[in-house]
Amino acid sequence: MSCEHGGNDVPEPYRRLFASDSGRDALEGHRGWDAGAAALARALAEKLGAPLVMQSVSRLLVECNRSAEHRALWSEFSRTLGEQDKAALIDRYWRPHRDAVRARIAEAPVGVVVVHLGVHTFTPVWKGRPRPTEIGLLFDPRRPRERRIAVEWRRALLPSLGPNPPRIHLNLPYRGWTDGLTTTLRAELSEDRYVGFELEVSQRIVPLPEELVDRIAEGLRSACLLSRPETRAGLDMRAGPDMQGGPDMQGGPDMRGGAETRGGPDDRAGPDTPS
Repeated sequence: MSCEHGGNDVPEPYRRLFASDSGRDALEGHRGWDAGAAALARALAEKLGAPLVMQSVSRLLVECNRSAEHRALWSEFSRTLGEQDKAALIDRYWRPHRDAVRARIAEAPVGVVVVHLGVHTFTPVWKGRPRPTEIGLLFDPRRPRERRIAVEWRRALLPSLGPNPPRIHLNLPYRGWTDGLTTTLRAELSEDRYVGFELEVSQRIVPLPEELVDRIAEGLRSACLLSRPETRAGLDMRAGPDMQGGPDMQGGPDMRGGAETRGGPDDRAGPDTPS
């Protein structure tokens, strides 16, 4: 498991960048961090027995959920830094976070499919418009295993959450195949080794009740089991697992439409990139 926006820490040498009122407000608001994501990630990691890689440095300093070439790697507060300072931030925070996730994947035995879950929260109102999604399951629909797990995960959740469940959508409020850590890892690893999801939860409903956290964890676990070839073929489930739950997870019914693009901490991208 991973949490790219678990805090809004700013190391002392860089605090001057956020000395203005606007800088302090941005750090404390949804642009500075994913409020509630760290606690949710820890709870899910405990329930799933999965290792967790956490980043507590604010994405307004360096965005660990963007590739090195992405324009949103730096916010308006940090993009004025010199190249030496930027290189130091990459080496101290951005690269170690990503390498730690890679290391957890590499620990899995050969032949095991690693399930990676990145945990995020999002602001319930975007540019003055309420977002109807309360829980988003983000994935790449071009990868069959990810698609199967996401569909089964949502299906497992819905009947277990009572008469008024949270609104659970696939590939909303963001598109799961746009720039992010999971996208980078998909490019590096085949689906026979890696499947990546992002769990996006509206800050309107965090912190989640423990029962809902339990349902999310168990829903993912059962979806992974149901996606196994032998399960879909109706074979004996007592065979050894082919998936390992580093469950360290967006659209409409077609899983590719209607979502926003994740732009980055300054939120200036148009509708279509994840937080």
